[in-house]
Amino acid sequence: MVTKSSKVGILTLNGYKNYGNRLQNYATQEVLRSLGFQVETILVDRKKNDSVKFTQRLSNIFTPGKLNKKFRSKINRYLNKEIVEERRKIFVNFTRKYINETDYKISSDYLPDNLSDSYDFFITGSDQVWNPYNLKGTSYYFLTFSEKRKRIAFAASFGISEIPDEYRGLYRKWLNGMYRIAVREEAGAKIVKNLTGYDVPVLVDPTMMLTKKDWLSIAKPHVAKPENNYILTYFLGDISDQNKRKVQEIAKTNKLEVIDLMDISNKEIYTSDPSEFVDLINSASLVFTDSFHGTVFSIIMQTPFFSVERKGVDPTMFSRLENLLKKFKFENRKWNSNINKRDVLEVDFSHVKSILDTERAKAFNYIKEAIDI
Repeated sequence: MVTKSSKVGILTLNGYKNYGNRLQNYATQEVLRSLGFQVETILVDRKKNDSVKFTQRLSNIFTPGKLNKKFRSKINRYLNKEIVEERRKIFVNFTRKYINETDYKISSDYLPDNLSDSYDFFITGSDQVWNPYNLKGTSYYFLTFSEKRKRIAFAASFGISEIPDEYRGLYRKWLNGMYRIAVREEAGAKIVKNLTGYDVPVLVDPTMMLTKKDWLSIAKPHVAKPENNYILTYFLGDISDQNKRKVQEIAKTNKLEVIDLMDISNKEIYTSDPSEFVDLINSASLVFTDSFHGTVFSIIMQTPFFSVERKGVDPTMFSRLENLLKKFKFENRKWNSNINKRDVLEVDFSHVKSILDTERAKAFNYIKEAIDI
């Protein structure tokens, strides 16, 4: 049995460019700290674990609709590399302030001899830690470097609805090697059931374990935030010309400005750090997003929103958003072009607290049972 003074190591996707990634890492840390644990995020150098077959990487990247997006994105980032680097440094600064990371990285080339003995248990999750195209051939996100009783998955996500045939054998072995498993999506629970025969719980994303008050305690007002009411758009994929027109029509009808968080030509907004991201969503009159965490934070902050199906990706990618909308009874916030432009700001959030309370209790009970406290 571990005690509340025990040390926990988190393994999640490490990166300094995605808001959801940084904020879920912070949330997982804070949830564990609230239970009295010492917490550290163990960095993984995925570049040195890249044993995924070249043809498999190509099939993942060059699916219909992705090629032009990937190409344009790389060109755009190259032409604006100074801004991109500035944004990365801003994310690094946020991480150093709020997330306790190791001063080393593990990889296929380096694994400390005493790593397993240095922690009382390990948490993998959340984010898409079990997406085979993120793993790059490493089993570290299944915590295979430690003894089984220390391996715990917390709201882990596969990011896909089915494991490719070439990985099924490995995934069956790795999943069976876990001590406790909880996933973030129903699709993930089905994958685990299919490969292991076990039923596992589905938990909310760790960001939803913290309250609005918790998040506002680290939120930072953006210096470039409009004085007037505004629509915040946050698209990780392309936004169609039709949807662009609809956003502008809604803005005009409701006398709102439009702020595009991913507009690299707007340096002040594009380089917003995760604390400013929270504030921008909280202060918006309406959020349009194809992002899972964009939707999550709109729900937490009780900001009117629409979730938009991302262009040019596997339809299963949207299933996690649909699951989220269904869980919180916001199926009517899935965007379609026939929605009345004058009703978009009318959202009833009165039922959200009871759902969050139930889901938070479920997640806390899972952690306490998994680590036996």
